[in-house]
Amino acid sequence: MTDSKLPSEPQTIRRTDGTPGANLPQDAPPCFHLLAKASGSTCNIDCQYCFFLSKDTLYPDGHHRMSEATLETYIRQLLESHRTPHVTVAWQGGEPTLMRLDFFRQAVSLVDKYRKPGQIVKHTFQTNGILLDDEWCSFFRERDFLVGLSVDGPRELHDVYRVDRNGHGTFDLVMRGWKLLQQHKVEFNILCTVNAANENDGRAVYRFFRDELKAKWVQFIPIVERATEQTIDLANLGWRAQSGRKRVLYTQTGNRVTNRSVGSRQYGQFLLDIFEEWIRHDVGRVFVQIFDVTLEALFGRHLLCIHAPTCGFGPALEYNGDLYSCDHFVEPGYRLGNIHDTHMLDLMASPEQRRFGLDKRESLTAQCRECQVRALCNGGCPKDRFALSRDGEPGHNYLCAGLELFFHRARPAMQTMAKLLQSGHAPSEVMAMTMAEDKRRGPYAPCPCGKGQKFRFCHGNNAPASRFEGGVPRERHRL
Repeated sequence: MTDSKLPSEPQTIRRTDGTPGANLPQDAPPCFHLLAKASGSTCNIDCQYCFFLSKDTLYPDGHHRMSEATLETYIRQLLESHRTPHVTVAWQGGEPTLMRLDFFRQAVSLVDKYRKPGQIVKHTFQTNGILLDDEWCSFFRERDFLVGLSVDGPRELHDVYRVDRNGHGTFDLVMRGWKLLQQHKVEFNILCTVNAANENDGRAVYRFFRDELKAKWVQFIPIVERATEQTIDLANLGWRAQSGRKRVLYTQTGNRVTNRSVGSRQYGQFLLDIFEEWIRHDVGRVFVQIFDVTLEALFGRHLLCIHAPTCGFGPALEYNGDLYSCDHFVEPGYRLGNIHDTHMLDLMASPEQRRFGLDKRESLTAQCRECQVRALCNGGCPKDRFALSRDGEPGHNYLCAGLELFFHRARPAMQTMAKLLQSGHAPSEVMAMTMAEDKRRGPYAPCPCGKGQKFRFCHGNNAPASRFEGGVPRERHRL
């Protein structure tokens, strides 16, 4: 989200609950993207890398279901807080389908009740897809929800970590949900984590989403699970409670990573493996979040907090109304307050939240400040800043080697796309320009993806055989 110039004179929050209006906090952001967790950390599957499963230890005596009172307070305050016409109501988890459909029917009704004149509200919903049925999908279609479906690639990759509570893979169940979304023509995107299991198979993962799942919008989230020397062994076992061992609450501490975490350079190579496919075949046809935000950054616009200069505009709301600085920092030290006690806009404008956001820019290492691709990367997410820089300075991003690799290699093509846009041309014209460069390069030159293969045997081959069965379940997996 971009930094915005804030008004210098106090304004009034337009309250719709009958209480007197209040002066707008001086540092109130004009908009923000809040992730609401209606069922807290509760989930119906047991993804081994899901640190959020451990967050139920924050509320050991709670029911972990958002009440009607909290729902109404949340929707009302969210709409009151925005001074921009576009507002997103975003549901995450845990698994939000555990709340049942009537809860979200009520949420939509409350949006209709409290929407200010001129406000345009978009509903988004992140799910593992397992509980989806015709009724859910009809509702999503009718109310124009954008549904994010969590998939980690073909069956052999997805089922490594995305398992049920008996340790069985969930791929077939997720594909059942995907088919229902397709049948009901629900707008959807794919959220894929990049982890130790799929880090070497970027193009196979991308092609599966593009060709098998017909995805038009994909985002990739690196799995980086931190641990200390004291907790690393327990962390490697996973985050759900297990008999015979003490429960670990995941916090952003420690400089060790679990064996499920993506390697730093491997993350960058994963992105490049996809980028070299995309830049030749899919520009303007498939939208990959990190490619989009990289192009936007060349125009000075930062639409994703991870690579923006500052952050603090992506809070997380727990089921009981507790508001936290960020979805990755749902832990005691980052609890801002509760929306039943303090309006969420006051919490977002608090000195603690503003400091949280500004620290991202002010805590960069010297290596980061001097980096040639800083304007694209901006040091990455603060949660990953636990490594040492090349000069031995602490607080450097663990993913730096991969991010630096990706941004350096992708920048020339992105700059070409930016010039095309500036001259009134379609950025997709870069594909023909890339193909012309390929012909000049020749089939036996090193592939520009950097994996060490000859171009002909890598991205110069339009359709290399996949080592995965990879397909959506066919007749033997009837719905």
